[in-house]
Amino acid sequence: MNIAVFVKHVPDTAEADLQVAADGRSIKTAGIPFQMNEWDRFALEEAVQVKERTGGTLTAFLLGPEEHEESLRRCLAVGADRAVRVWDPSLPGQGPLAVARALRAAVGSGPFDLYLCGAQAGDDGFALVGPVLAELLGVPSAALVTRMELGEGTVRCTRELEGGWGEVVELELPALATIQTGINEPRYVSILGIRKARRKPVDLLGLAELGLDDRQVGEAGSQILLEALEPPPPGREAEILEGTPDQVARRVVAILREKGGVL
Repeated sequence: MNIAVFVKHVPDTAEADLQVAADGRSIKTAGIPFQMNEWDRFALEEAVQVKERTGGTLTAFLLGPEEHEESLRRCLAVGADRAVRVWDPSLPGQGPLAVARALRAAVGSGPFDLYLCGAQAGDDGFALVGPVLAELLGVPSAALVTRMELGEGTVRCTRELEGGWGEVVELELPALATIQTGINEPRYVSILGIRKARRKPVDLLGLAELGLDDRQVGEAGSQILLEALEPPPPGREAEILEGTPDQVARRVVAILREKGGVL
């Protein structure tokens, strides 16, 4: 089975004091560490496990500048056979359609039996690149997949729905799945493995190699334009409730009634 996995290198903002950059449309990244997108780590692990069970090849794709190759090196370190980086100066900040078009062109004629990517990216949270890519590839897809079982020419996916519900769908291969966190336990990558991966080649594809132009993957082809970023307005300070437990409890109920939380 030939598998394609799509990963993204994103800023780790868990403990960062975010500030809007001078362009008003991005954040200041100086001093902020980057890492593989969390959802993509689970997609990569699932792809490696499928390859280990079925054989075949695993190709990792990433859209980003050279400094983002660290995530591709991780893919190579855990079992990817080939790594492909897609990049052009016109690509940063473009919407899911432009990104999906670039990745679709990078995939080419394949042929791949299974396409895996994370359910969403930690930096923009669109959760659209996977479904749009499936549409461009002309293959069936399932989003927020929490379990996969391969059959004879099919893949059976359990996908997460709202309210704790799930849904089981069976897709004919080739197919695409966007992977939810918790589907597996991503393996530890040793320093030795990463060092070995640094000696492996990474293929680079620009717009010329992809047969695309700015009208397809630039702002004109994005269909979603980020106009500006701004921090949320500061809220009111917390109200500290004092008194006996009974007094505090009565005050809590009164506040909930004022806000419509209790009838």
